Amino acid sequence: MTLTDAEIGNLLAPAGFLFIEGVQGTVQLPPLPPYCSPASARPEHGRFDSRQDEVADVDASDMADKVNTSWYRMADEYGLFDGNCEFLLAVNCVSLGGGPDDQPSTVWFRVRLLDDWDLVGSEVDLLRSGFATLFTDRFVPEFFVASLDGRMMMNTTVWGNGTVSTIVIRPQLSPNGSTP
Repeated sequence: MTLTDAEIGNLLAPAGFLFIEGVQGTVQLPPLPPYCSPASARPEHGRFDSRQDEVADVDASDMADKVNTSWYRMADEYGLFDGNCEFLLAVNCVSLGGGPDDQPSTVWFRVRLLDDWDLVGSEVDLLRSGFATLFTDRFVPEFFVASLDGRMMMNTTVWGNGTVSTIVIRPQLSPNGSTP
């Protein structure tokens, strides 16, 4: 059973996302070389990582604060938000209760970040990492977002060493963060 837009909006609300609309068609994302994911991208592809002090162990008591703080800093610094604090959020179709033959595929939604948000503490299942469940019972987020203009994307991800951090892909920025 596939969820309706209203149901998706209700599921995302505790994280501080206001559901605007589902995205029809292809979402413009920053270019990466063939067979290159954000996690395998290099600085020359426009990859920027969380600061070392923002990388959190999934079982650490400060994991939620570190992930939320780093995510927001990077979203703001690298241009995720438009003038209304809107952006695109990717959700796996299987998480939504369906998809063709339950094959993982991504559905994008336009959302607005509200003043009262908490990506980790809200424990919204649509943002939950399936990979992290292999080594912790704790809620750990893992999700993609992209700017409406397609100039940047972010991936909050869980690594094999049991840490979680955020990656930005924004090819038009130089390594020092300035526009070329």
